[in-house]
Amino acid sequence: MSVIAETLAAAGAAEPAHAVARGRLDVAMQKVTEAVWEQTIGDFAGVCQEQLSTFARTRWPGVNQEPVLFSAGGKIVGGCLVMVQQLPLRLGAIAVAKWGPMLAEANRPDAMALYAGMIDRLVEHFARERRMMLSLMPHAALGAETPEFEHLLARGFRRGAHFGFPNRYFVNLRLTDEAQRKSLEQKWRYHLSKSEKAGLSFEHAGAERLGAFDALYAAMTDRKKFPDYSAYGTVPALFAIGNPKLRPELFFVRHGDEVVAGAIIFKAGNRAVYLYGATTEKALGLRAGYFMHWHIIGWLRDNTGADWYDLGGTDGFQGLHQFKKGMVGNAGVIVPLPPVANYAAYRLPSVLGEAAFAARELVHVAQRLVDRLRTDRAKPDQKQDGER
Repeated sequence: MSVIAETLAAAGAAEPAHAVARGRLDVAMQKVTEAVWEQTIGDFAGVCQEQLSTFARTRWPGVNQEPVLFSAGGKIVGGCLVMVQQLPLRLGAIAVAKWGPMLAEANRPDAMALYAGMIDRLVEHFARERRMMLSLMPHAALGAETPEFEHLLARGFRRGAHFGFPNRYFVNLRLTDEAQRKSLEQKWRYHLSKSEKAGLSFEHAGAERLGAFDALYAAMTDRKKFPDYSAYGTVPALFAIGNPKLRPELFFVRHGDEVVAGAIIFKAGNRAVYLYGATTEKALGLRAGYFMHWHIIGWLRDNTGADWYDLGGTDGFQGLHQFKKGMVGNAGVIVPLPPVANYAAYRLPSVLGEAAFAARELVHVAQRLVDRLRTDRAKPDQKQDGER
């Protein structure tokens, strides 16, 4: 019997799912090991970097990882990596899931009913049985509506922290080269055409070339003076992950023998993600960033099942907004991340959880204030309401 089959049997998943009140589907939830988790989720439509136990373990080493799989009708239908953070003095704990729970198949007609069923199981286990605050960060919805976030509010979750610059930029990967180029904003298309005459070359590299990207990234961070709050320290662990479907991909752009740009891309799921990028000072005049992203879009379209290329946010920098907006063009979408959603079934976890989140936000505000005061840091210059 395979590991996944054993998981299904342990979860009692052979029992058929049945519709329950308010459009939910009844699902079974089973905690699994990290090894089973990462073996299983490689083909999930909703998989993302933040739902990898390898990433979470490296990024937050003091937090307990609790991956759970959901099954219905004898089939695994979703999962969620829950991080359990103990509060000071062991007064309680908070259960956090970033971009989870996630569905194995995003386009099935009962997707929202399955999502609702998964939320019920998480609430029952973490909020009611273990008396924790449950904090979920839903994905950005790619349409005009935000069904997951709206469901959480209707389910009794409360709005939590929001992002200062919430917009995320998505390129449509399911276009021909001709349609993709036509979608680009005129100025972006102009710079791309210039880059294609600059003698640049694009290459897909293996993990053995990570040292070259490290040097490129360190030099760029120092040159541009961007404050780096990223999880770049997790990169070696991600490239060593056991399931090859979940490993990132590494790309470079050369001008002659010189590497002038590079990018690390998460390719699994229906949303490929731009994790990290770096360029040399020479790359600006060569427009190497335009050349690189154009070829990454083509590579993702031809070599993955992703429908969208998630470029991330801007951290408040207008230049990033203009660059990403031009690449998204008229066939992609720019949508905001919804706020965090918090749920507590009892008064004490609610009070403790809210206090813990408030304290963390104060630390973040202080950190951002210090960065704004430092003369060796670039200052955000994008208006809060000007991204669209």
